[in-house]
Amino acid sequence: MAEVTVDAEIRQEFGKNANRRTRASGRIPAIVYGSGLDSIAVSVDPKDLERILRTGAGHNTIFKLIFEGNAKNVLIRDFQVDPVTEEFLHADFHTVIMDQLMTFQVPVEAVGIAEGVKLYGGVLDTVLREIELECLPTDLPDHIRVDVNHLGVGDSLRVGDVEFDESKIQVLSDSGQVVFNVIPPAVEEEEEEEEVVEEEAEPEVLKKGKADEEADGE
Repeated sequence: MAEVTVDAEIRQEFGKNANRRTRASGRIPAIVYGSGLDSIAVSVDPKDLERILRTGAGHNTIFKLIFEGNAKNVLIRDFQVDPVTEEFLHADFHTVIMDQLMTFQVPVEAVGIAEGVKLYGGVLDTVLREIELECLPTDLPDHIRVDVNHLGVGDSLRVGDVEFDESKIQVLSDSGQVVFNVIPPAVEEEEEEEEVVEEEAEPEVLKKGKADEEADGE
């Protein structure tokens, strides 16, 4: 994959009004921070964020942020969007030291079709969408791909069942957490049973009605 670069500009003004002016100019406010670095206020083009988040690694994409002649390896640690327009409002960039261990939330991807889904109409439920890992940035996988073909109805696959290269990656998520399970197919109530109950109840009502008529006749 080609190296991704993003141009940033140092921000000199701060506060809500300054942030509004930044957004009105077509950019968004952001912060760069990390180990041994004082926080730096910058602005970036929101289209660059959208481009990065659409890559295979998504928010775990490591890219070069360039400002005032400096180039730092960073990744997107957080971002905010407008709940109505879904436009980017702010972003946090964390510096990355390529030979230093870091923690990452890596998306999980199911591979294959579970036996319980294919043969019995069950539903594959994704319980845990990301697994927390600790590794060097160079060893970071884009996704954690998990084979689910063998899962039958009622079966679960847990974090501890997922295989990793333990020489490079340490799993921080609880090994007992369920990642996928196969839910049994929904069973609809049989209308016939309801009809039988109604038919059995009806003669009793009729008998009572007849008894009442005889009592009235006496």
